[in-house]
Amino acid sequence: MKKTLILILGSFFIFTACDMKSGSDGEVNSTTPAKSNLSLAYVNSDSLATNYEYFGEISKQLEEKRAKFEKEFANRANGLQRQIEDYQKTAKNMTIAQARAVEEDLTRKQQNLQQYQQSLSQELLKEEGLLNKKLYEAVATFLKKYGEEHQLDFIFKHSTGGEIWYGDSSMDITSDVIDGLNKAYNSKDTLEETITADSTSLN
Repeated sequence: MKKTLILILGSFFIFTACDMKSGSDGEVNSTTPAKSNLSLAYVNSDSLATNYEYFGEISKQLEEKRAKFEKEFANRANGLQRQIEDYQKTAKNMTIAQARAVEEDLTRKQQNLQQYQQSLSQELLKEEGLLNKKLYEAVATFLKKYGEEHQLDFIFKHSTGGEIWYGDSSMDITSDVIDGLNKAYNSKDTLEETITADSTSLN
């Protein structure tokens, strides 16, 4: 009998082949008996985030990207601020028409700077989403194989402030999972290729 494997990581939900059989019309056959004894385990996501090396790499990449964007924005903002200060120093020597033209130009540059800041924020969010997706796929792919190899029906995420208040320590596979993830991470020449190849079975 094939096992039901459900992986719960954050807001992601993966459902693979299960015991229930579908009829010709696609509806689940309700006559299939439910499994009485389920094999459960959980992973402490706080420990996983702290000790999984790939998570550290993802975090570092995001921090470097964020620092780069902040520096680019600061350079433009400082440049505009200098122009504003220069205008304030020389405005008294300008005609009304000249002052108005400079003010309009500075206003336009301020608007462009705001749009630039928004575009940087959107790009950073997009980058964060892509990196988090890679991280999720790496963990989900590993847990799917781990669950199948250890004949587990459910692997839950346990975190501080999460929905699971207590779990028997015998069900805690965190250390084993972290060791396995880091071993896989360090042994793969190209982690992304492995994730891409394996993640197709998660869809």
